[in-house]
Amino acid sequence: AIHLEFHTSGNHYVWRKVTSTVHNIIVGKLWIDQSGEIEIINHKTKDKCQMKFIPYSYFSRDTPRKVTGVVTGADGKAHFVLSGTWDDKMEYAKVIQSTRGNSSSEGKQKMVYQTLPPKVIWKKYPLPENAEKMYCFSELALMLNEPAERIAPTDSRLRPDQRLMENGKWDEANVEKQRLEEKQRAVRRRREVEAVQALEYGKNYEGYQPLWFERKLDTLTGELMCVYKGGYWEAKERRDWSMCPDIF
Repeated sequence: AIHLEFHTSGNHYVWRKVTSTVHNIIVGKLWIDQSGEIEIINHKTKDKCQMKFIPYSYFSRDTPRKVTGVVTGADGKAHFVLSGTWDDKMEYAKVIQSTRGNSSSEGKQKMVYQTLPPKVIWKKYPLPENAEKMYCFSELALMLNEPAERIAPTDSRLRPDQRLMENGKWDEANVEKQRLEEKQRAVRRRREVEAVQALEYGKNYEGYQPLWFERKLDTLTGELMCVYKGGYWEAKERRDWSMCPDIF
């Protein structure tokens, strides 16, 4: 589950993402679709938002990449409706009246909402110039792998094969990738041996423990989640990364 908590207001939203499907991986033009339903819950106010991502269909008359949704209060009453597409923009409209309509093909009774004029709540930021030559990445996506100072030696931006590939050195990147993967396999084999030896001697074996995160039970969903336990920003301020393992 994904959590978003605003400390000032106390609003705490929890949801799970929809299914992302990549088409034509082997042959044809690559394209992605999002499909499924999302329930976003504000655990402070008990407000809910039910969103539906309609899958693409060649035979459908629906707008491609269409998204619809309804925001309800703790009493179950609809307050807003959402509509739009997940790749362009979303609009919301305030509900002023709700009535029950005809039954759907699934046997459920549809709700008909009378609303005020819609307003844009989100719009896609324009792509940078020559985006088609850069996998149509957004400006943010293009910046995610940019080198930075004073970062941990385990930061993925320092992964050598990834950097070589980004610089267009494909052959060198492939060799480096194989070296890294073999190094990871060796570490895994060593840990497996340590676990077996600990079992033989009747000792507990904790295995690898993350430096800055710990697993805790999510009291809202009942699932295990990784929670930041501190230490990273302090280490960055001191410029002391001596606790980091050598992974590259």
